[in-house]
Amino acid sequence: MTTIQPVILGEMPSLSKLYINAAAQAARRRMLGSNDAPDLPDARHEVRGVAADVGNLTAYQHLIGETASDVLPAGFIHALAFPLAMSVMSRDDFPLPLLGMVHLSNHIEQSSAVLFTEQLDITAHVENLRGHRSGTQVDVVADVRAAGTAIIRWRGVSTYLAKGVFLPGIDKPSPTGGRTDFKAPYPTALWQLGVDTGRAYAAVSGDFNPIHLSVLSAKALGMRRSIAHGMYLASRALADVGAVKGDSFSWHVDFEAPVFLPGRVALDISTVQLPGGPWRESDFVAWNPRSGRRHFAGTVAAL
Repeated sequence: MTTIQPVILGEMPSLSKLYINAAAQAARRRMLGSNDAPDLPDARHEVRGVAADVGNLTAYQHLIGETASDVLPAGFIHALAFPLAMSVMSRDDFPLPLLGMVHLSNHIEQSSAVLFTEQLDITAHVENLRGHRSGTQVDVVADVRAAGTAIIRWRGVSTYLAKGVFLPGIDKPSPTGGRTDFKAPYPTALWQLGVDTGRAYAAVSGDFNPIHLSVLSAKALGMRRSIAHGMYLASRALADVGAVKGDSFSWHVDFEAPVFLPGRVALDISTVQLPGGPWRESDFVAWNPRSGRRHFAGTVAAL
C-alpha cells in the first residue's frame, strides 16, 4: 500500500501563478512527449491554519443567494480548498494537462457546520486515474478539518476529464447505453445569467480560468462563448434547496452541458420529507429552457 507523503505549504497557492505554470507545463509536454505508463503523484498537499475572509464570504453569499450567516456554505469551502487541489494537478509528476480539464462531477460530504471564525487545516490529493470514452479522468480529493484536529468535517471529491488525452496503460471503458432521455419538468426557478456571471464568480472564488471570463478569452481556448462555472451553478442550486438541509448532508452533482453566457437556466427542485418527520432528500435538475437540453442534475441528502 502506497503511503501518501505530506507536502506542507506555507500558504494557499496563487491560482493565477498555477494557470501560468500550467501553460508552460503544457508547452514542455508537447515538446518532450512521453510513452511511459502514467502514475499519480503519491503526495498530499496541505495548508494549515486557513481562515476565511469575511468580506469575501459576504460577497459569495450575496452572489450565490445564500442567507447571510457565520456558517461557511459548502460551495464556499470548495472554493477555499480549490487552489490547493489545483496545486496537486499542476505538479510535474501529474500525468494529465491541467489546462482544458472538464469538470464532470462533484461529491461533497459535510458532517457539521464550519464557522468563518474557525481556522482550518486543508489537504488535497489525487486518486483513481481511469479511462473515459472521451479521454482520461481522475478524482481530486480535498479534506477540511478544524486546525490541529483529526476529524474530517468536509470532504469534496471532484472528478475531472482530460478530454482527448488517452494515456498508455489506461484502458478505455466499454461503451454504455448512454444518457437517459430527459423531459423537462415544470421549473421551480428561472435564472437569468448575464455576460459578467463568470467574472463575478471568479472574483469571489479566485477561479479565473479564461473560459469563464470573456468571449475572447473563451474563444482562445476553443469555446464559442464564455461559460458559467459549474460550481457557481451547483452552489446556486444548493442555496435554492435552502436551510432545510441542515448542517450535515451529502451533495452530489453531475455536469452534462455547459451554460453559455449570457443565458437562461431553468431549475426544478423536488424534496422528499416523511409526513411529520425529518427532511430526507432534495433532487435538482437544470436545463436550457429554449432547447430543453439538460445542464446538470444532483441530489442533496441527509447524512
